[in-house]
Amino acid sequence: MTDTQDTTKNGLKEGDIAPDFKIEASRGRTVSLAELKGKPFVLYFYPKADTPGCTKEACGFSEALGQFEGAGLTVIGVSRDPVKALDKFAEKYDLTFPLASDEAGSVTEAYGVWVEKSLYGKTYMGIDRTTFLIGADGKIARIWKKVKVPGHVEAVLDAAKAL
Repeated sequence: MTDTQDTTKNGLKEGDIAPDFKIEASRGRTVSLAELKGKPFVLYFYPKADTPGCTKEACGFSEALGQFEGAGLTVIGVSRDPVKALDKFAEKYDLTFPLASDEAGSVTEAYGVWVEKSLYGKTYMGIDRTTFLIGADGKIARIWKKVKVPGHVEAVLDAAKAL
């Protein structure tokens, strides 16, 4: 199995129109689908700010941010952490791209990444690490599910450059 699949738990698939969103983000910003209209972007969902895997992923996107911007793309990270926690995370690692707070869960549910998970025999609800590449037309160009962090940013960047 590859790290790219064409559907999510709620049935979103490559070629579908990206679900609408408008949520608060780090450093006093708001991010929305409307403000990104006509521009390609990366929307990645991660379980929790300032945890090892999420930190590696965020720092990877941060290190490649110039290349994403050079290709005309915005990068946005989304978790259910409160904005205050995202601000601390952004400051600690000098993350300048928006980290959006979906505390209410409407965006994680719309994108099908709020799923039942299992750890040590206990089940709980959490974010499935997933990345969406959205084209300038507002359609989902690529979906990466159950992301493994090593090599992921490079794969997204390669796909983004091919848009």
